[in-house]
Order: sequence, then structure tokens, then C-alpha cells
Amino acid sequence: MRSVISRKSANSRQVDELNAFAQAKLDNLQAKDLKRGLDPTSRGVGGAIVRNGKASISFCDNDYLGLSQNPRVVAAAGAAAIRYGAGASASRLVSGDSPLNHELETMIARMKGLEACRVFGSGYMANMGTIPVLVGKSDVVVMDELSHACMHAGAQLSGAEVRLFKHNDVSDARLQMQSLPAGARVLLLTETVFSMDGDLAPLQELQALCEEFGAWMMTDDAHGFGVIKQDNPALIQMGTLSKAVGVYGGYVCGPSAFIELLISRARTFVFTTGLPPQVLGAALEAVSIIDRDKQLAKSVMSKTKAFTDALGLPAPTSTIVPILLGEAKVALDVQAKLLEDGFHVSAIRPPTVPAGSSRLRIAFSAAHELDDILSLAESLKKHLPKGVLRT
Repeated sequence: MRSVISRKSANSRQVDELNAFAQAKLDNLQAKDLKRGLDPTSRGVGGAIVRNGKASISFCDNDYLGLSQNPRVVAAAGAAAIRYGAGASASRLVSGDSPLNHELETMIARMKGLEACRVFGSGYMANMGTIPVLVGKSDVVVMDELSHACMHAGAQLSGAEVRLFKHNDVSDARLQMQSLPAGARVLLLTETVFSMDGDLAPLQELQALCEEFGAWMMTDDAHGFGVIKQDNPALIQMGTLSKAVGVYGGYVCGPSAFIELLISRARTFVFTTGLPPQVLGAALEAVSIIDRDKQLAKSVMSKTKAFTDALGLPAPTSTIVPILLGEAKVALDVQAKLLEDGFHVSAIRPPTVPAGSSRLRIAFSAAHELDDILSLAESLKKHLPKGVLRT
């Protein structure tokens, strides 16, 4: 009995120590306006949400085509669950491969114009699993400094030397390509549409650089697929099923032998349970809609332009419009004022963006009503600090 009491006492001390450690970290984040929290939110059609009991319109989702609420997509999710069950039960290598995986992979590869495709549990897992298959400790990764965190994580996990080039600066990328170790494989990484700025990568120029130096290029098309049509010459192209597709998951497309290799070597594929049937069924329907209905992408870009025109901003290059505010507190204050007016726009703060570049990241959907978009523009005119909208 004494030993049991002693263990409980030791455990209690450890709990107190861990809580004290965590609370000190939380207090430090709070002091810098960088502490995060989770707010109960239910989502509906047209960007409608109820957040902490308050109804508003969301302009920070990545549901660019409104497909997450599309009745056909929702029905396809239910039909797949009824036909195949609620879960995949194990990894695709262990429990067997759902025929929905093959159907989805074939469709995405065809749409991307590449030989083959492999679906992963998420876009983050796709990058984390794929990059270490391409390069290792004796190799070099050259990547845009603003590439998504999962690209940075995959590059670090690979053990390769990582060289960052200035954002969208082909000349600086060239400098990073020079003085390479003998025999090193070189992998260039970039996004196609950058998630926080909404700008596009110079894909053709970067590919020419890769051809000059014998490098491979891999692109992250998470925020472009289904919306922004680019001539993408990259050898390996990944993306997600959670943005314009409106569901969940990620994919990697490329040469068939390489995609086959991922089955054996990509750890985030080998050791992860497959996507549930309802997710695959919904993704299949959503991707099929994207493939057939080109008006959805045109609609969301038209609505994004209506917003930038209303504020006198430059014409958009994607569905993402950032409004830079600098300090985190300023961004949080404007976020709160917009919410009072019925608009939810998340303040994006470090470490998601560099220090001093906190912002509102406004994202548009084909499902948004034009009147709501123009009302958001008017609300921003009231609440943004003076000088922010100068172009």
C-alpha cells in the first residue's frame, strides 16, 4: 500500500511539474499575442457559420469551390459509407486497397497529365513521406523560403542539406544551386499558389533552372488544384483534397515507377491507416465536379476580383487576398471588429507567417454571395488602420 501511495505522490508531482512547464509557455505566448485557441464552430452553405453561438459569414476557409457543402458530394460520402463501412481498418498494405483509392488516383493523374498518383492521409503527410524518398543525407534540397511548413518538415526529415532561396527569386535560387556536392541529387521545392500571400510561383523559370543543374522539381499545388490553372512542368506534383475538393486527404502525382516506390518507402503511407470510404467517395464526386464544371473556378475568381476592386487593391492572382497589418495585436483587434459586423476572418500570426507580417488572410469561395463580399469590403474600410489600403 505504501508503494502505491508513493507512486501516486510521484505521479502527482510530475503532473504539477508538467502543468507548470506548459503554463509558463502559454503565458509567454499570451504576452506576445500568439496563443491559439479552439472555438466551437458549425459550418453551413455559402460560408455561413455559427461560432461560439454567434452567426457570421466565414472568409477564411479553404473551401474555394464550396464543395464541402455540395449535396452531391455529401450524398456520395454517405453512399460510400453504406457500401464499404465507416473506416479502412488498417493501412492499405495490410487490410487491402479499397477500389475507391484506385478510381480516385486514376482520375487525379489524368487531370494532372501525369503517369500515376498516390493518395495519402493528408497533404502534410504526402510531403513528409515523399520528400525523404527523393533525397537523403548526401543530397541537397533547394526550396522557396515561404514553402509550407510540411515541405520544410519533409526536407529536414530527409537529412539532406537544405538551402532556402528568397521568395519567388529565381536568381537567388540559381545561387543556391551552385557549389553542389559531387554526386548529390538536387530537389527544388516550391508551392504553386502560396498559401499566405496568394501569389504564384515562376514555375517555368524554376524548371529551366532545374534542367540546367540536373535537379528535380516538386510542387505543392494545395491552393491551386481545381481553381488556378497553371502550366506546371514539375516532375512531381502533390496537392490536397481538403481545399477546393472540400474533403480531406492528399495526393502525389509523378512518373509511374516513382509512385510505385512510394508504396514501399514513404513511411507516412506505409504506416498509416487508409482514408475512410466516405472520404474517398466524397472526394471522387468532388473531383469529378471540378473536372466537368469549369464555371466554379471562374466564379470564385470573379468574386475575388469584385472584392479587390471594391477596396482598390491590385487584381488577384488567386482566391487568397492578404491584408498585411504587421503586429499580431493589430490583426487580432481587426479580426474582433469584423466578427462584431458578422464576418469571420482569422488573424494569421507567427510562426505561420514571419515576425512583423501578421495579417488577415481573406479567402473566397464560389459559394459566397456577392452582397456578403461587398459588405465585408465595407466593414474593412471602417476597421482597418489608416494607410493599410493604400496601393
